[in-house]
Amino acid sequence: MIAKLSVEQVSSELVLHYLKTIKAEGFIGDVDASYGTRLLAATDNSVYQTIPQGVIFPKTDKDVQVALNIASRDPFLSLTFGPRGGGTGTNGQSLTPGIVIDLSRYMREILEINEEEGWVRVQAGVIKDQLNDFLRPYGYFFAPDLSTSNRATVGGMINTDASGQGSLVYGKTSDHTLAIKAFLADGSELNTQAITIEKAKLIAEQDSTVGRLYKTVLDVATSKRELILEKFPRLNRFLTGYDLEHVFNDTMTEFDIGRVLTGSEGSLAIITEAKFNITPIARFKTLINIKYDSFDSALRNSPFLVEAHATSVETVDSKVLNLAREDIIWHSVSDLITDVPGQTMQGLNMVEFNAEREEDMADKIQSLCQKLDSLISNKEAGVIGYQLTSDVSDIQKIYAMRKKSVGLLGNTKGAKKPIAFAEDTAVPPENLADFISEFRELLDSHNLDYGMFGHVDAGVLHVRPALDMCDPEQEKTLRQISDQVVALTAKYGGLMWGEHGKGYRSEYGPNFFGEELFTELRRIKSAFDPYNKLNPGKICTPLESKDNLVSVDDKKRGWFDRQIDIQVRDSFDTSMNCNGNGLCFNYDVTSPMCPSYKATGDRRFSPKGRAGLMREWLRLQTEQGVDILEEEKTISKKDGPTWWERFLNTNDKRKGVYDFSHEVKESMDECLACKACTTACPIKVDVPTFRAGFLNFYYSQYNRPLKDYLVASIEQTAPLLSKFSAITNPVLKSNAVQWLIKKTLGYVDTPTPSHPNLYARTSSLEKFDFTKLENLSEQQRLDYVLIVQDPFTSFYEAELVESFAKVVQALGKTPVLLPFKPNGKPQHVKGFLDKFARTAKNSAAFLEQVSELNIPLVGLDASLVLCYRDEYKTILGESRGEFEVLVAHEWLAEQTFEQLVFEPQKPFVLLSHCSETTSLPQSAKTWQAIFEKVGLELQAKATGCCGMAGTYGHEIQNQQNSTSLYELSWQPIVHNTEQSQLLATGFSCRSQVKRFEKFKPKHPVEVLANIIS
Repeated sequence: MIAKLSVEQVSSELVLHYLKTIKAEGFIGDVDASYGTRLLAATDNSVYQTIPQGVIFPKTDKDVQVALNIASRDPFLSLTFGPRGGGTGTNGQSLTPGIVIDLSRYMREILEINEEEGWVRVQAGVIKDQLNDFLRPYGYFFAPDLSTSNRATVGGMINTDASGQGSLVYGKTSDHTLAIKAFLADGSELNTQAITIEKAKLIAEQDSTVGRLYKTVLDVATSKRELILEKFPRLNRFLTGYDLEHVFNDTMTEFDIGRVLTGSEGSLAIITEAKFNITPIARFKTLINIKYDSFDSALRNSPFLVEAHATSVETVDSKVLNLAREDIIWHSVSDLITDVPGQTMQGLNMVEFNAEREEDMADKIQSLCQKLDSLISNKEAGVIGYQLTSDVSDIQKIYAMRKKSVGLLGNTKGAKKPIAFAEDTAVPPENLADFISEFRELLDSHNLDYGMFGHVDAGVLHVRPALDMCDPEQEKTLRQISDQVVALTAKYGGLMWGEHGKGYRSEYGPNFFGEELFTELRRIKSAFDPYNKLNPGKICTPLESKDNLVSVDDKKRGWFDRQIDIQVRDSFDTSMNCNGNGLCFNYDVTSPMCPSYKATGDRRFSPKGRAGLMREWLRLQTEQGVDILEEEKTISKKDGPTWWERFLNTNDKRKGVYDFSHEVKESMDECLACKACTTACPIKVDVPTFRAGFLNFYYSQYNRPLKDYLVASIEQTAPLLSKFSAITNPVLKSNAVQWLIKKTLGYVDTPTPSHPNLYARTSSLEKFDFTKLENLSEQQRLDYVLIVQDPFTSFYEAELVESFAKVVQALGKTPVLLPFKPNGKPQHVKGFLDKFARTAKNSAAFLEQVSELNIPLVGLDASLVLCYRDEYKTILGESRGEFEVLVAHEWLAEQTFEQLVFEPQKPFVLLSHCSETTSLPQSAKTWQAIFEKVGLELQAKATGCCGMAGTYGHEIQNQQNSTSLYELSWQPIVHNTEQSQLLATGFSCRSQVKRFEKFKPKHPVEVLANIIS
């Protein structure tokens, strides 16, 4: 049997005492020492893993001050802290063995904007895209552009002095930071802004904490000015550390101590608030996608493009392009980056021009295009073609592909994954091609595959070598390459850490700066944080400290993962492969991923969170000697724990006996099984699959709630309830029965079967007769359509099945309703894997037999149809068969509608099921094309999850989350759309709208059927 993981990975008594103390003394945010939460804060987007002692989530500046002030008193003097924002760092900047101060959960307010003066004031937890969405109506944007902009916080951007695309024009975060509010290690408040040198010197004379800081920074920055200018590279990137060069303005008349905080990686103070200058949005944009015969050609052509005075020049190699082609995102850009006939595109440069007036960039674009035409005509520079677009939405789609390419590299097949550790090198742009040529030779000497993309205009290229971190020998290779890249960048006048901070690469600081200047950095650290309490080991240590810097040799996720048997790792690859890129923390409420995180703000309830918890659960089971794969077979044979053992275990759970499995299950319980992660995540983390597997294990040890059996048996009970709906519906609708269901099963707003039921509505249809259909000629079969039933539309929305049959008939074909066969999806969602396997086997055998008729099989609920494609393949493997069930729009798209052109009507508005949006990304466009064929207008609206997701929205413990999700993206559109014009493709979605708005949107099929009628 699986092990009880009862030896809790507890925090120290001192930390637990500290957390209780700060709550007692006015800290109003959340404090958490649970292993699950600490485990989530143990990783970022790097290869490292460091488990903290606790996590605190401040709600206010006062919270941060209280937390730090109390930690500066006995007995808490030994406690250390590390600030955390989006957790998107690639070098472990936010990882700490101490206490994490996570500002991303609550400190996300945009406080003030001044349009006239062109600035905005925000809290540190504000997300980059959130800020720009706020600024857009005012005609401004916050310029530094990151690939992780939809989840990266501005506090993290300040701490790494982030830049990104367009930095030659727009600069770095520090170039836009006007003022900062921060708190020092003892809780003292520090407010920064540019002031005159004279005023700075007056402050430096004060006998105060702030005065001593000014004195130290002024002294170092002034006395070591020549050495600073000599050591700091002349690049468009900052080296991350303490920016002693730019504490002065160019004329040496102003001083801003805040510049040592930008790029300090949280090692000097905890930043809670910032004031940024904002940039007017250029009204006109044009993007030229230039295609090359090799990546080397793309690199060597970049200086030519920079000379064209473009706003930005971005590049990607063929590896990244090919990964993008296999991803859902390619559907949005395939017509914008087309192949060149007879040529193979091995590299791509994306050149952007923008301006306030179109004529300001027209000549630049025309001149560049003429030069490109000449290069193509003469077959020079490897240029094989180019495309232009000036449509802003199309440009955004291309950049979305470029941004997602960061994560796509992690989806490379095999144990070796392209990883971040030497991937933000920066050299002068004129040296880039030669540098990369030598860099590639270096990687080739280690026989490594790799992917490349980046900002060639700034000389920054992201290179991710593929290594298996579960292999100790390959971990040693990481060290060798790191050392070699440091030397190589120095040779070409650049930096190893040109964009993503130092983090665990801080050990290279002394060699880079030299002993004299590095000692001065330590003086700065001593002034701000004399006891090394803030992000210790990053950048440098105080002069008096004996502590070591962190190192690229420090413990990595691979050290933990390699403890899991390789066969187990392979079996649970959809959780093991998560690389922490954090796209599931996407701020955009219209993005389908991840609804449970969007509703709760708790990162345990995200794909990354669940993957991390699952990995640790597998590791701890292995540590206890459990063979998970053998245990899976035991459960399938019903040879697991007896009902009495499960009763005793469940009783222990009620008494509060700890088992880490409970923490994992809590996270899994919040999953809506919407499957957005299986496609929207660049790594394709598949939570519903490993969630079902975990629940299968968990409930071999503990008793299941009664409601799980109810859900799993819905495909058996629904036909019976539907058959006698005239009798059962009044009973089910009664207040007494609804109250009883709520109290005993924990379900609310339970739907009632359709009346009249499906069989009454479709009694006139031709009955299914396999022999008769088999005897039809191939030509006759072309006029038939077989409708595959599902439990929701057949028994709770029979009018939809009836409508589809009418549409089929109107198209001159004969609809035939197949006998109802359980799909098994409800069983899979609740983790009844053995039952699901049997159900899937039986249904697959039936559908495989029917498919031999070569008559289209069409289902009406996308989530059930997708189950045939995904879950069936996973659990049945090759025995699934080759049958294909189409969703209604896939079949309708191939039909001719000449005889069904309707009178023009008001535009309809379509809201798509989230599973359909992610797994079938062209579905909304397909429905629009179908409606256009019959003379109707359909407007597709982007939404996230509606909050129902099967039975999730009916379970009483999910009511708050379900309501929150509905209000996020669905409610505003529903309230602004006429009821008669609102359409929704998902059964769950229509049920959710009915629950809150007291009307049910129609399925697009029903509109077609109603107009026909």
